[in-house]
Amino acid sequence: TEGQRPDAMLEGQHDPATPPPLRGPPPPSGEELGLSLILAIPDHPWTKATKDAAAVRIAMTVAKRGAHDGRLVQIIGERDLDKDVPVLAESNAVGRINADLSLGVDVGSVEPLMANAGLAYRGMQLIGSGFIVTPQEAAHLGLGKREGLAAHIRPYRNGRDLLQRSRGVMVIDLFGLTEKEVRQRFPEVYQHLDRTVRPQREEQASKSSTNDAQAYAKTWWLHGKPRQKLRPALQGLTRYIATVETSKHRIFQWVEAEILPDNMLVAIGSDDGFHLGVLSSIHHCEWASVVGGTLEDRPRYNKSRVFDPFPFPDATPEQHATIAELADELDATRKQALAETPNLTMTELYNLRDLLRSGVTLAPTLQARALQARAGIVHRLHEQIDAAVAAAYGWPADLSPQEIVARLVALNAERATEEKAGLIRWLRPDYQKARFAPKP
Repeated sequence: TEGQRPDAMLEGQHDPATPPPLRGPPPPSGEELGLSLILAIPDHPWTKATKDAAAVRIAMTVAKRGAHDGRLVQIIGERDLDKDVPVLAESNAVGRINADLSLGVDVGSVEPLMANAGLAYRGMQLIGSGFIVTPQEAAHLGLGKREGLAAHIRPYRNGRDLLQRSRGVMVIDLFGLTEKEVRQRFPEVYQHLDRTVRPQREEQASKSSTNDAQAYAKTWWLHGKPRQKLRPALQGLTRYIATVETSKHRIFQWVEAEILPDNMLVAIGSDDGFHLGVLSSIHHCEWASVVGGTLEDRPRYNKSRVFDPFPFPDATPEQHATIAELADELDATRKQALAETPNLTMTELYNLRDLLRSGVTLAPTLQARALQARAGIVHRLHEQIDAAVAAAYGWPADLSPQEIVARLVALNAERATEEKAGLIRWLRPDYQKARFAPKP
């Protein structure tokens, strides 16, 4: 907070009594309808909190009837939160404040697009630790001996597996089978779940009267949330796209179709490298950072808010092929770097890429690590993907993040209007049309 002007410092309080300058259109004549926010502080720390307290954040707003501009206060520095006089540094901006407590383009106005329908879902929510087994445990449960069991014990990945190092675990997935079928066809699996999962589910049901808890106890051999809608979107694919729901870096990568995704992954039912490339571009990542929100200080990818309304570019066949080729090379480069570099993780790789992108001079040890990790190649591939995606949109390659989001919001509105008129630019028409097209 050093170096801030005195009028930019907040000493644990704000003065909403002083109205901001009004620069918006004059209020409507006659009876004024609606409300405007004339002060908004979207992310303020809870003060006088001890070091062991939860990291509570609050939002504060002041509203006034009619159409008015407001003052948006962003907390850009904070210290001494556990003292009587906490010190906060703020930045101020004036303009029309949107419902999501932002200025400028209203990302809250975007609509889900039919073009993206039915492709993105969260992964499985198990509700029971007994479903996860090691390959050795799976062999004891009959994998490799019981006919048909290979379809029901599959590799399993969560966010840490994708961003750090894979645990190499497997998951029991009995979706579509009755209790009797499991008992008769896979007795070892049945007994394992009866011993590990069933008691947990029944104990939860005894303590909670919610419909979910009761349903989990009744179908104890199945995942709590088996994601019925995701399964057909992945069927027939050799690979699909996944991203970790909450993470520092927004990374999309290929996952082999045999792998079942965890609840904290967002799985996207496409094997098209073009889709991976667009999702990996600065255009989608800036969109996700603004539209998706955060969990504490980590960006969160909410598929309903981020993926469903995102307008993909209407690329030519040549542009489509270029983006797909670059995306496949990016994914292969990262996976090869992780396989060949001891203890390298995806998170470290992207931390190194951020350092290279910032232009700072790296210490010799970091330079060597970046070379091992191929961070420079990964950065260059991202630059080429960004340029190719910009060309597919027909936009300049040097747009600011704010301009990118503004154009995407406008394109979302344009596509939503097209869809109401019957023009839907399906991402996977062979899969989506029969399932999600509006009925005539």
